[in-house]
Amino acid sequence: MSNMKWFPSRFNAISQTESGELILYNSYTGAIGVVREEEKKAVLQALKRSGIDRELLPVEKMLVECGFLVPEQVNEEKRAQFLHQTLHRTDVMHLIVLPTEACNFRCTYCYQDFSRGKMSRNVVNGLKRFLKNKIPRLEHLTVSWFGGEPLLAYDIIEELSEVIVEWTDRHGVAYQAEMSTNGYFLSKQTFQNLLKYRVSRFMVTLDGSKDVHDSRRSLTNRGPTYETIINHLLDIQTLDDSFEIYIRINFDEDNLSHIPRFLEELAGYFAGDSRFQIFCRPVGKWGGANDEDLLICDHRTAETKIWEFTEIGIHCGLNMSSIIESMLMPTGAVCYAAKPHSFVVGANGQVYKCTCFLHEEYNHVGWLHADGTMEVDFDKLALWVTSGEEQDKHCQACFFRPACQGNHCPMYRIRKGKRPCPYEKRKIKQVLRLIYANSLKQSNSGVKM
Repeated sequence: MSNMKWFPSRFNAISQTESGELILYNSYTGAIGVVREEEKKAVLQALKRSGIDRELLPVEKMLVECGFLVPEQVNEEKRAQFLHQTLHRTDVMHLIVLPTEACNFRCTYCYQDFSRGKMSRNVVNGLKRFLKNKIPRLEHLTVSWFGGEPLLAYDIIEELSEVIVEWTDRHGVAYQAEMSTNGYFLSKQTFQNLLKYRVSRFMVTLDGSKDVHDSRRSLTNRGPTYETIINHLLDIQTLDDSFEIYIRINFDEDNLSHIPRFLEELAGYFAGDSRFQIFCRPVGKWGGANDEDLLICDHRTAETKIWEFTEIGIHCGLNMSSIIESMLMPTGAVCYAAKPHSFVVGANGQVYKCTCFLHEEYNHVGWLHADGTMEVDFDKLALWVTSGEEQDKHCQACFFRPACQGNHCPMYRIRKGKRPCPYEKRKIKQVLRLIYANSLKQSNSGVKM
């Protein structure tokens, strides 16, 4: 090592804690580290562009191990290209399954039209046959239960989950599952049953306190939903099981001013329990019938409020969603729709790449047939999986390239012709501070894990 010259990685980002300590991040290795005050000067010196051509100090060796310093001869562009190719593995698969496209809610900003209901028997059987053939050739399978409201078709989830668990166990395939649900039917008993089927991550949306939430996310008959959902979550909290529930808070100009008070309310329920985590996101115009009537935030307000609300939540004792830190990992911010092994299976057997804009022809990439074969239009598939860093010079030069690879949202690039930079990248210094604050809070308190 004494004969080598070391330079700072092009994939580094640096932030500071409120007390002035350095936070280092590298998007190629996914390393996030905090530098103590006594080592700060040496680290900043080591990360200068002039490089190091002497024997490394102990702290500098640590920078090398974490990828913050790289040898002079390393071609980081080639490293990024190779990382991109790992997305084309054939031994992993991610299926987003819509057991029903019906829903018992009528949320003001929803983009779905509920024109199709429960998954047909032919599609259920076709999916079973497809998985029976596919699972023996996999190393890892992930299933995301989506809708509509997936728990309206709990019987189909149960039927499919039983065979998936059996077959993945038989063939030694790692299996995990997650669910996006409005939470209305997520009773404690249903939740326990889902845990047995390896569903361990849940996204449940609450847009504010009772009156605010119920005005935005009501039943089809305009009935209230907040109390039912929050009571389910409090019942679930009494369990000792390991799981993650991301409480998603969708905001726009309509409920913006109510969110800080609502975060305090949530903290009264869930502070100190790291299994319940907040995830704040702006409402967008995603192709729904009410798009023109939505009071969405402008881009600057949206970006500011995501992290402002997250910081308020952390200070209240809530936990930030682990989704945020996972976005910073290598390939972590690449949208599922941009991954060749990821598909959305609709209730009628239509295969999509994205769960939004379901009526767009370019999103119809195939069909799942009753005999278990999946017919895929590879020209349409290519539109989704090759629209990022392969073509975009700005993405190729970006420090965040290994994490998002220019494909954080291929739908945005297809529709707008613009670069879909993730919120985390645009506010990376603030995000790193929040990750540090969140981890510090967890380590200083006896939280449930």
